[in-house]
Amino acid sequence: MSGKEFLVDAITQFRKYKKMAEAAIAQISDKDFFKLLDPEANNIALIVKHMAGNMRSRWTDFLTSDGEKPDRNRDSEFYEEKKDTNANLMKRWEEGWKLIFDAVEPLKPEDLEKTIYIRNEPHTVMQAINRQLTHYAYHVGQVVFLAKHFAGTKWQSLSIPKGKSKHFEVSKKGQILKMQKGSEKSDQNQKRK
Repeated sequence: MSGKEFLVDAITQFRKYKKMAEAAIAQISDKDFFKLLDPEANNIALIVKHMAGNMRSRWTDFLTSDGEKPDRNRDSEFYEEKKDTNANLMKRWEEGWKLIFDAVEPLKPEDLEKTIYIRNEPHTVMQAINRQLTHYAYHVGQVVFLAKHFAGTKWQSLSIPKGKSKHFEVSKKGQILKMQKGSEKSDQNQKRK
């Protein structure tokens, strides 16, 4: 994979995970956004808050300052505050994703070997992008798991529905390319069973 292809794919994957989390969150109520499975768990609101805080820290002045900003209070990202409304947290979420795209979209292949720092630890730009991509994928998985749990039988699959793999062709962006003929009929037969 060339540097140019890596950057295109990184943007594609960031957009895919953003869209996946938002599609999951759209299927739950405000109450479920803040619901905890147990006292030690994080709810969706706290995961969103943490991701937004991480994005602000990592992607602000991406090439020129340490990715762990001195004004970040990471521990506070895991506690609810009065100002933490769904609207407020989703606004911070959008701001965080904008920072990612504003930092990564202008990069050139030759930038991938530059050294940046996260907590004073050196990373190539490519390593830093991969680090954040895997971190966000991990948390998006948590969001999807929780949203699916709270949505219950109303859940609308974000990818290939269970038991339907043979009916779908999906792109690396997660988009359904085509549905095989007869799958609607198969779906109706499954519902009757």
